[in-house]
Order: sequence, then structure tokens, then C-alpha cells
Amino acid sequence: MVGVIGGSGLYEIEGVVVREERKISTPYGEPSGLYRLCDIAGKEVAFLPRHGSPHHIAPHKVNYRANILGFKKLGAERIISINAVGGINKKMKPGDIVLPDQIIDMTEGRERTFYDKEEIVHVDFTEPYCPELRAAIISAGKEAGIKLKQKASYICTNGPRLETAAEIRAFSLLGADVVGMTGMPEASLARELGICLAGIAVITNPAAGISGKKLTTTEVVEKMAESTGRIKVLLEKVFSIIPEQRNCGCRDALKDAKM
Repeated sequence: MVGVIGGSGLYEIEGVVVREERKISTPYGEPSGLYRLCDIAGKEVAFLPRHGSPHHIAPHKVNYRANILGFKKLGAERIISINAVGGINKKMKPGDIVLPDQIIDMTEGRERTFYDKEEIVHVDFTEPYCPELRAAIISAGKEAGIKLKQKASYICTNGPRLETAAEIRAFSLLGADVVGMTGMPEASLARELGICLAGIAVITNPAAGISGKKLTTTEVVEKMAESTGRIKVLLEKVFSIIPEQRNCGCRDALKDAKM
């Protein structure tokens, strides 16, 4: 099974028939909503809107542990995370689809590990996104004729406020290309459970101070809505070419990670 997490403006995969909605409970509380099970391109897919449906959960209040563990309980071995982001790198424009390969975590106060009691685990996070899953998405983009920005550093802020212009300038100096509020701890939690995760980020607006205009949530939702057709085509193509067996190191993330 492959999991898909929908971000702001992507609450369902249009045109896909949901055969079942599944409620999952976890020791960490309730996930963002019901997992919608469907079949796409011969793959069993579980879709979850990160912010709930309708959108009502702020980025800093998303129960990331419950969401990721819910996918694990459903049997998902891979997760594709869809994110709406602001563009910091001026080469990346609104409407561009970006495939991040690195993360900078600037969040605080979020429950970010499954190992917060007596057991000590330090998973390797050198490559925060699964290289095998990223390669499949890149190949899917080429086959579908969808242009992807294949490398980018995603900086994750806490929210819910948007960033200041000075913060964006600082993030640029740190090497960040895009900014969002939900990439972490989603990715590291998936790694702790041995789940492959890759992110697909849609640039919905220039980050603060770049365009000189006021940032609004309206443009985020509108730009994401404009991109849903390409995202759907990309996902369908990805599902058709993902290898049945995993050959990456994600599944062995806990090997030599426990103290």
C-alpha cells in the first residue's frame, strides 16, 4: 500500500473512486481524519488530508505521530506527502512542482519522535527523503511530461503565522529554496517506522518580502487548485512504476540506531 498525504488545497484526489473510509485509532490520539482507501494504477492507495476535511487543523496542531502511525497500521510501506510551499529561490516560481531532497527543521513544540521514553533511538537522516521513491517520481514526471524541480531544500517553520521578510532572507542564507509548515516531523517520523517518504511541493506564492506584496491564504488555495490536475497525473504515473519490492535503506532505518 502507498499512502498519500494531501496538503492545503488538496483534500481529495479528483476523479478517484473511494471504495472505503477507514477510521484508525492510535496510542497518540486521533489522526487528522478518515483514511480514504482507493485503487489507482493497480496500487492500493490510502489518502489522508493532513489538515482534516474540511480544513480545520493548523500546521502546529496536526497530530503527525497519529497520522504516520495510522498509515503503518494500514500496511503502507511508502508515503507521498503533498505540500503547499512558498518560493524562496527566485528560480522557483508559483505553480512550479518541486521535489525536495533536503529539510531544515525550524519547528518547536511538536511531538517529533516515537521514542520519547526509555528507549533511545537515533535514526540516520542524512537523506530525509527516500531516494528510491524520489527516483520513481522523477521518472513519472518525465513520462508524463510534467516538469519537476528535482532538488530543493525545504525549510519547515512552526506557523501558523507566515514568515517575516527578514526571516526569509536568513533562510535563504541557510540554503533554503522553499518554505512550508508541515514537512517536519512528518518525514522523520516515517523514517522511525521504516516507511519510505518523498515530498511533492507546489509553490503557491513567493515567500515574504520577495514579491513585495501581501501574502494571503487565498492565493495558496487557488494555486494548489490549479495544480491538482498535474498532481493527479503525476501520482497515477508514479503508482504505475513504483517497484513492488523496496530496495532502499528506509525499511532498515532502526538497524544500528538503538542505543
